[in-house]
Amino acid sequence: MTDLQFTRTEAQRLSDAEREAILRDPGFGNHFTDHMISIVWTKDAGWHDAAVLPYGPIPMDPASSVLHYGQEIFEGLKAYRRPDGSVVTFRPDANARRLNDSARRLALPEIPEELFVAAIDALVSADAAWVPSGEDQSLYLRPFLIADESFLGVRAAERARFLIIASPAGPYFTGGVKPVSIWLSDEHSRAGRGGTGAAKCGGNYAASLLPQQVAAENGCQQVLFTDSATDDTIDELGGMNLFLVRSDGTLVTPRLNGNILDGITRRSLIQLARDRGHAVEEREVTVSEWREGVEQGTIAEAFACGTAAVITPIRRLKGVGLDIDFGDRAPGRLTMSLREELTGIQFGAGEDRHGWLHVVVPATEGAAR
Repeated sequence: MTDLQFTRTEAQRLSDAEREAILRDPGFGNHFTDHMISIVWTKDAGWHDAAVLPYGPIPMDPASSVLHYGQEIFEGLKAYRRPDGSVVTFRPDANARRLNDSARRLALPEIPEELFVAAIDALVSADAAWVPSGEDQSLYLRPFLIADESFLGVRAAERARFLIIASPAGPYFTGGVKPVSIWLSDEHSRAGRGGTGAAKCGGNYAASLLPQQVAAENGCQQVLFTDSATDDTIDELGGMNLFLVRSDGTLVTPRLNGNILDGITRRSLIQLARDRGHAVEEREVTVSEWREGVEQGTIAEAFACGTAAVITPIRRLKGVGLDIDFGDRAPGRLTMSLREELTGIQFGAGEDRHGWLHVVVPATEGAAR
């Protein structure tokens, strides 16, 4: 299974000039590379037909189960071009494990970790010229798994397809990192106990879109969700994990309670903070604690984290009858220091003490491209 070989069909590539024009200002999710990965799974045959294909539409029967019953999951990670020309990915093994956690919850087939990483390598190698080298630029990778058996009936599908597409990404913050305001959702929940909150599935993100619109209407860039059973216990943002920083340097983050995605950036920041000697508390965190901590001066910073932005400093939490504002204290010193350390590891300016980087294109090959 793990030695499955990828066939490759060459794509109609953009010219070097066209590609370089895109890479000068790629935005996020606006452009896609020349190729994509496809691997088929069936109940009888397991994983087979691994291929590197030209990027483009995929055929789908109108009765495909993903369209009717929502059996789909996805991941997000990045490839980085380092100063020596090499191309690396960041903790792809962790993404593989999380994809399989999501697969179990959505009754989808698990993919061997080695096959997941090999598929990432195959796409990045095929489209290495698309990995940008500008400041804070990267190649965003989107692996996803869909049930594409054609039938109508409420049961787990017996056919699925794993795909990966890639999109060059510019800096998340144009003009420098900017603190954001977030809106506390008091009407809608992202997830509930026993649900799919810990899985990375599209339904969770669909559930966040209406509250995100409400946040925007109130001048906020993100939305914060609380546990549906308490209205005060914090879960996460629409697509990011949350940290509070106490004045003594302790980091506090909501524990993984089944509602919260086990963020790989979250996990990495916990390790880096502990490496520095900071205490990190993974426990129940409430809006009340945040409000009272800012009022009393015991909470000094807040930030959200995820693959796209790495760290997003938070200046203000707003809601109905609520306004917690760090003012010009945001972004906080520890917030920015941790962001600099993590991005330094990813882009090659810092030491990779924990072996998080996976080399896809060695320096000699990368320099030649």
